[in-house]
Order: sequence, then C-alpha cells, then structure tokens
Amino acid sequence: MINLAEISTYAPKSKEKDDIEEETKDLLNRIGDLQNMLYAERKHSLLVVLQGMDSSGKDSTTRTLFKKCSPAGVQVSAFKKPTEEEFGHDFLWRVHKVAPEKGMVKVFNRSHYEDILIQWVHGWIDDAKRDRRMASINAFEELLEEDANTTVVKFYMHISYDEQLKQLTERVEDPKKYWKHSDGDWKERGLWDKYREAYEYALNKSSIPWTVLPCDQDWYRDYVAANTVCEALENMKMTLPTLVTELFKK
Repeated sequence: MINLAEISTYAPKSKEKDDIEEETKDLLNRIGDLQNMLYAERKHSLLVVLQGMDSSGKDSTTRTLFKKCSPAGVQVSAFKKPTEEEFGHDFLWRVHKVAPEKGMVKVFNRSHYEDILIQWVHGWIDDAKRDRRMASINAFEELLEEDANTTVVKFYMHISYDEQLKQLTERVEDPKKYWKHSDGDWKERGLWDKYREAYEYALNKSSIPWTVLPCDQDWYRDYVAANTVCEALENMKMTLPTLVTELFKK
C-alpha cells in the first residue's frame, strides 16, 4: 500500500545534484534516440500520464523530458473542465479519442483520473461511482497496453504542502508568472487532505503501477522521470527499419 506521507518529496541525501544532472543529460539524449526509433518503427506507442496538485511541475517536466525529441513525434493533451459535448458522452470518450497512435509519444497533462479525483473530492460522485470509474480506467489502460501496444507510464507529481505554497506565491509576486495565477488553485489547496486521500486511492487501486515522482527539487524530479521513460522505451526492444528500395538494383 502506498502511503504518500511516508514518501519523501526530496532527493535522497546520497544523491549529488551535479552528478544527477549529468546523468539526466545522458538520459534525455537517449530518450531522443529512442523516440526517433519509435516514430520510424511504428509498432509501439507511449502514453505518459502526469497527475498532481496545482504547481507540481507538469508543464516543466514535459518540456524537459522531450527536449531532445522531434516535435513531430510528441503530442500533449491537457484535460480541463469537460465541454458540453464531452459531458454528453461517457467520461472516457474525450480521453480515448486522443490516445496515442503507433509511433507516437502522447503526454496527458492531467488525465482521465480527473474524473475520480476532482469529482470525488467535491462530492459530485459518491464512493460507488468512483469505484466503478476506477474499474473502467483500469480496463481502458489494459486495453491500450494489450490491444494497441501502448506502454502506459504514470507519474504522480509528489509535491509538499510547503513547496506548493512557495510556487503559488511566486505566481502573485513575479510578473513573469502572473499568467499562471488562478484563484481556483488557492481554493483547491484548501482541500489538500481530501486530495491526498483521493490520490492514494487512485495509486493503490490502479492495475498499471504509478511512479511517485519527488517534485520539490526539479533536478531530481527530472532525473527520476527521465530514467523511468527511458526504461519504458528501452523495454520496447525497437529496431530501425531496414532499407527497402528498387532504385539501386542492377
């Protein structure tokens, strides 16, 4: 059982920042190479799910992870309040239609988990409906892996209460970050304990495991994320296609 209170949001004391940053550079270069193979081979796809409290670093993690990749092979979908059309369908409808095709990396900045997190925290669904939706999410993710050859990598962005306060405060004090500010983020912060309970539910009830990503130090967050994504791509055992041409035959 995952208990977030027992997991640090910081790097282990044995880790040196300079060493980790060098390792991260190597991992990012390798991710770039592997993404090129993924795009060329077109037999697999990768779905990266980023879930966490406001200001936990979803955008910056995405930028860092795929900075060495071709933009043609990486797509990002962000999930906000459903539109009227989306409300008119089942909760996974808007998600399934943007799942990655073969050869692609897709990042979900927030995801299908919003529908058991926000809605349960605010009391818009009860425990029974949350449980049914969790079962549907597990079936959906298993379908992607088993039927579509999609590897699903899920990160819980594990930020501390104090670090979130620091990040949110910067948004009202730093003019360059004013655009990030939302009064709603502060209101959601007031539900911290309830969200923690909801996240622990999702982490522990998932068929496909999560990586709990320590987010109070960017350099260590990026390393753990890069190492996890690199390993997932390596496990696909990809090869570049061989040359097929009639042009040079005599």
